[in-house]
Amino acid sequence: MRSALLASKNEPLSLLRGTMEIADMKHVASPVTAIVLGLIALAQLLRVIFQLEVTVQGFDVTRWVSGLAFVVFGFLASWLWIERQR
Repeated sequence: MRSALLASKNEPLSLLRGTMEIADMKHVASPVTAIVLGLIALAQLLRVIFQLEVTVQGFDVTRWVSGLAFVVFGFLASWLWIERQR
């Protein structure tokens, strides 16, 4: 019966190998994404600390927007990093 379920010896191994590759990509993507989000949060915080002016198409972007972006991106980076550690 087992031979009826498996067409060849190599088929289960290749299926397992493909599943492992997908799992490995997820393990790499999570910390990389967390680091990128953390760097974005840090950039927003530095803008607030150093009181840098940002103008987009002639409109000044207020610093509270960067403060809010720091909180949002910092939260997402922390959340993703903590999930990765579990």
